[in-house]
Amino acid sequence: MKIAVLTDTYLPTIDGVVNSLITTRKALENLGHEVFIIAPEDRKNGNPEDPNTIYLRARELKMYPGYRLATLLPGKEVRFFREHNFDVIHTHGLAVMSAKGIWVAHTLKLPLVLTFHTMVLDALNWYNPTGLRLGFVEFITKWWVRYVLHRCYGVIAPTSAILEELKDLAPKMRMTDIIPTGIDQKRFNPGIDGSRVREKWGLDGEEVILHVGRISPEKNLDMLFDAFASLRKRRDSVKLMVVGMGPAAQDCKSCVKEKGISDDVIFTGFVSDEELPEYYAACDTFAITSTFETQGLVVLEAMASGKPVAGIRYRAIPEFVKEDVTGYLFDPDDTEGCADAIEKALDHHDGIVQNARTMAEGYSIKTCTKKLIDMYERVIAFRKSIG
Repeated sequence: MKIAVLTDTYLPTIDGVVNSLITTRKALENLGHEVFIIAPEDRKNGNPEDPNTIYLRARELKMYPGYRLATLLPGKEVRFFREHNFDVIHTHGLAVMSAKGIWVAHTLKLPLVLTFHTMVLDALNWYNPTGLRLGFVEFITKWWVRYVLHRCYGVIAPTSAILEELKDLAPKMRMTDIIPTGIDQKRFNPGIDGSRVREKWGLDGEEVILHVGRISPEKNLDMLFDAFASLRKRRDSVKLMVVGMGPAAQDCKSCVKEKGISDDVIFTGFVSDEELPEYYAACDTFAITSTFETQGLVVLEAMASGKPVAGIRYRAIPEFVKEDVTGYLFDPDDTEGCADAIEKALDHHDGIVQNARTMAEGYSIKTCTKKLIDMYERVIAFRKSIG
């Protein structure tokens, strides 16, 4: 099968969408499929050389450093698509690349699949690049997202909670499925030694709470810091380790300083893919307060590493975090409840480690890739049936 993947986000930027793309691409190629990536260029930092990836002219988003937006006008992708005999087009973005995908799919009579990664309507609360009134921008964005969903032959949601939201927004979607990004069970496992990380950051003898993700406003880290400040009053030897980078990093450092917990919060900055499993291994529990997640890949990575999770009771997270089974939940507006959930996770019973690992094993790369191929085959057959 020859697959064209369009994405608004790609290397050298690293985030959940990019990690999902890399994982899925590798899995498909290992099964003998050809995967070509079409992504916005990064003029500032350069792009990794890859014969199966083409980069389109793009401009960096000033309000969100590290992200680019490809120009809407047709470019070299026109010739690229005409030169290749693709079986299916798969878009992973709702901005320019979805527009290009719709145009190419219509012109070449190819099936178009979309994976819904980002709650774009929520994102407008923090990122409104137009300067126009928020209500108007929300109206236009909702119309556009609905249009894209209805134009696709197949729509993939990472979790059932997200699929239900999409059905409410776009009830006339043709074909849908729930296909999460799979987890590498060998890369993340309970047998990894985290002692090097603990030694590096002076964490020997400490209880360590871990958060992994882009440091940005939509991740709701203020709630985590408030909960940690409360927990710190109850437990003397507890530390919070925040792994990742992002536009809100400096604001978050100022926030913990104002709360008087800066000595107990570690901002590691960027951590490489090779080192990341050791950070999961080094922690005692994982915490996530984001209401923005469509899957929360980091939750499954933590569980695959045998760690209990304190997670927010919102959207995708409760599909993986089961109360007193794989972790503990708290309500979105309950900071003390968050602190309580983290404390319960730190004091977890023995069964939670195995339960968490078992939950993650149900989302292997092999299983999720098989479902994706099945979706491709169904939309290809459907497109052929209508001529």
